[in-house]
Amino acid sequence: MSPRPLVYTRHLPGGGYVAIDCDSHEGDHHARLLVERRADTGRRAGHPPPVIAEAHHGDPAAAVDQLRGIAADNVQLAAALRRWQIDRQ
Repeated sequence: MSPRPLVYTRHLPGGGYVAIDCDSHEGDHHARLLVERRADTGRRAGHPPPVIAEAHHGDPAAAVDQLRGIAADNVQLAAALRRWQIDRQ
């Protein structure tokens, strides 16, 4: 399986990054918000970043826009990451 194209990325304070990827299948566009908190790239090997939010839409830009506000705002990102952590418990 080939990697999904990244349509948004930015570095996080203290290391790591946040990214949005988007894939399309039969008119459905699926965007995912990924957060890599590990600053050491050696520790990232073999461990994909967690997907903390997802969006589906008929328009790829709309799918990405649903996640861009979270990705661009450290407070919203922290809240989404905390929800993801709670859901995994």
